[in-house]
Amino acid sequence: MKIINAILVDDHELFRMGVRHGIANRHPEIKLVGEAETGVEFFRLLETTPADIVLLDIDLPDMRGTEIARRLRAERPELKILAVSAENSAAIVQAMIDIGIDGFISKRAGGIDMLGEAVLSIMRGLEYFGKDIADIIYQIYVSKKKTAEVTAEFTDREKQIIELCREGLRAKEIADRLCISIRTVDNYKNNIFRKLGINSTIEMVNYAVRKGIIRVSD
Repeated sequence: MKIINAILVDDHELFRMGVRHGIANRHPEIKLVGEAETGVEFFRLLETTPADIVLLDIDLPDMRGTEIARRLRAERPELKILAVSAENSAAIVQAMIDIGIDGFISKRAGGIDMLGEAVLSIMRGLEYFGKDIADIIYQIYVSKKKTAEVTAEFTDREKQIIELCREGLRAKEIADRLCISIRTVDNYKNNIFRKLGINSTIEMVNYAVRKGIIRVSD
């Protein structure tokens, strides 16, 4: 039996402890070779610790999971990425899929058995998405069809808002990045929604990408 070497990246000690004990007791074919609380700590660990897969939280103290995943795809394309997060908005799911992760499960919807199943499936060359994540992916597909024939014009600021939403940033993070208030961010998003006749961030991002208003980097 080939051992799968995994690194767990999560800033919650109790969650890491649960995963550590659960894997040790129920999935001996998976070896947790390292843990990290931050993105910086993870990349430092990766320099000296061979790994097959990373179990990656989205919301870390120093950097977003999207940023880590994008960097891994550029620098370590052979490393499998399984997002394991309580944050599973449509915008985050779309951003991570665009980057090319191998799987995504929600902390709220699955236990250690689902985590083990996901790791084993991914290491067999398959993608793995929990049921709630799969439902979101379906909503993304439906939203793409819904806005297919809409045409709209956006201001430069609106384009900035859309781009930051595509990166998976929340309203407060967008407000901080652009030095504006959260209410102003919400107002911009509502204006965009009215232009498109929609009511969700993922529909907005899908429309902008499809029409070439914002571009997805390789």
